Amino acid sequence: MTTTKSNAMLGASSTDPIAMMRSVFAFVVVAFAFTQCVPAIAQSDVGSGKRRGVLIEFKEDINPLSGALLKRKFEAAVESDADVIILDIQSPGGSTSVTLELMDMVLEAKDVETVAYIEKDAYSGAAMLAISTDTILMRPDARMGDAGEIVEGADGAYRYTSAKRRSALAQKVRDTAEATGRPLALAEKMTDKDMVVYQATNKESGEKRYLSDKDLASREDADQWELSPPIREAGKEMFFTVNGRRGVELGMVDQTIESRDDLAKVLNLQEPIVEMERSWTDTLVFLLNSQFVTFLLLLIGLVTLAIELSAPGIGIGGLTSVLCFGLFFWARFLGGTSGWLEVVLFLMGILFIAAEVFVIPGFGVAGISGLALSLGALVMASRRFALPENEIQWTSLATDMMTVMGAFLGFLVCLAVMAKYLGDIPGLSRLTLRPQVMVAADGGASATLVSGPAWQRVEVGDTGSAMSPLRPSGKVQFGDDAVDVVTEGDYIDPGTEVRVVGKQGARVTVRKV
Repeated sequence: MTTTKSNAMLGASSTDPIAMMRSVFAFVVVAFAFTQCVPAIAQSDVGSGKRRGVLIEFKEDINPLSGALLKRKFEAAVESDADVIILDIQSPGGSTSVTLELMDMVLEAKDVETVAYIEKDAYSGAAMLAISTDTILMRPDARMGDAGEIVEGADGAYRYTSAKRRSALAQKVRDTAEATGRPLALAEKMTDKDMVVYQATNKESGEKRYLSDKDLASREDADQWELSPPIREAGKEMFFTVNGRRGVELGMVDQTIESRDDLAKVLNLQEPIVEMERSWTDTLVFLLNSQFVTFLLLLIGLVTLAIELSAPGIGIGGLTSVLCFGLFFWARFLGGTSGWLEVVLFLMGILFIAAEVFVIPGFGVAGISGLALSLGALVMASRRFALPENEIQWTSLATDMMTVMGAFLGFLVCLAVMAKYLGDIPGLSRLTLRPQVMVAADGGASATLVSGPAWQRVEVGDTGSAMSPLRPSGKVQFGDDAVDVVTEGDYIDPGTEVRVVGKQGARVTVRKV
C-alpha cells in the first residue's frame, strides 16, 4: 500500500483572465514538447500499413510534479497524431488527486488507443492508471493492484481514509472498469479490503461474471446465481493484487508479453517505436523543485534583491534576483503547482516593499503587506490545494513554509552582514555603484581618485543642501557628494539646508534645519 492524498482545489473558470493566461502558457509548453517529439515520429517506418506508436516512461511515484510532466508528454503525443500511446508504468502510486486527474486524461483521449505496459510493479494509483487504458500488457511475473487509500495520523501510524472517501474512490474505479471493459468487482476490490469477490454462474442462462458480496446483497435475483469459492486474490482482508498470468485468467489483463521488444509486434506498430524520454527540461524541473535547491534560489534571490534596492538600477543584483525567482516560478509552472496568480501576488509584494523603501518612510503597512504577499505567493506556488484537508497536506504545507521561512531567516542574517560589511568585502563591494571623488594627498600637491558609495561618507549630524525637491525622497549635496535621501515625511524645497537625523545602511533620513 502507498500513502495517498487528496486535492481540495478546483479548476478556474474558463472566463477568468488568469485561467486564460495559464491556458496560453500550457499551450506554449505543449508546443515545445511536441517539437521534440515530431522529428522522431517523422523518421518512423511509414507506408507499411502499421500504426504509429509513442512510448512514455512513467517510473516514479505519483505526485503533482511527476503528474504534470506526464500530462505534458501525453498531450504532446496526442497532438502528434499518434495511433497508439504506450505508458510504460513502474510506480508505487502516490497522490490520489493526481491519480484521478491522470485517469481522466487517459479516459478522455480521443482517436488514440492507450496501452499500459507493466514490466515490474504497478501498485496503488499506478494500478488505477493502468485500468484506465484501453489495453493492459504485462510480463507474466509483473504485479498490479493494492490500491487502498491510507493517510498518516498525528501519531505517525497509517490508517484507512474515511468511508466517504473510500466509497468515492471505489465508485471511480468501478466506472473506469466499466468504460474499459474490465470486471467491475475485481477493480473495486483493489480499493476495498473488506469485500469478497466470487465467480458467479447464472443458473438459468449459464452466464458467468465476477460478483462481490456487496453486489449480491443489492441484487433482486441473487438466488439465481451459483457462487464458486472466493477468488484467491480477492478474499477477506486483502486488496486485489495479481501477476500478469493470473490477470489474463481473470480478465483484468489483456495479454502477457516477455519484454518491451514485443510491443511493436503485438500492437502492430511501426518500428522503432518513438520513445519520449525524460528531457533535460524535465530533469531541470525536478532539480529546481527539490527542497534544497528551492531554498538556495529563494535565499540568493532575496539577497540580490536587497542589493539591488540598496543601489537602484538594473545591475548584477537585479539580474541575479530576476533569474532566481524566474527559475523558481518557471519550475512551478511546469510542475503544475503555480499559475499567474502567484506571480502577480509576488510582484505586488515586491512593489509594496519598494514603495516602503523609496517613498514611505519607516516600516509600516506597505512593508508588512508586501512581505506577507511575497512570502505567501512563494508558499502558494508550491501547493495544489487551497486549504489542507488531512494530515499529509498539513505536513506538506509545513515543509513548504519551513523552506520559505528558512530562506527568509537566512536572508535576514545576510542582510545584517551586508549592512555592516558590504563596502569592505572585496568583490561584493563592486555590486554597488561607487562615484569617484577627487581627494588631495600630501598637502594638496597631487590628487588621486577615491571610489566608494557616497552614502558611506555621510554621518548623522552632517548638513547639506537639497539639490531637488524632497517629497519625501530626493538628492542632497553633502560637500562633493550627491546622496539619495528621504525625509521624515515632509516636503522640502530645493536649496533648503537639511541635517542627517538617521542612517540605516544606504537609507539616509534628513530633516529641515
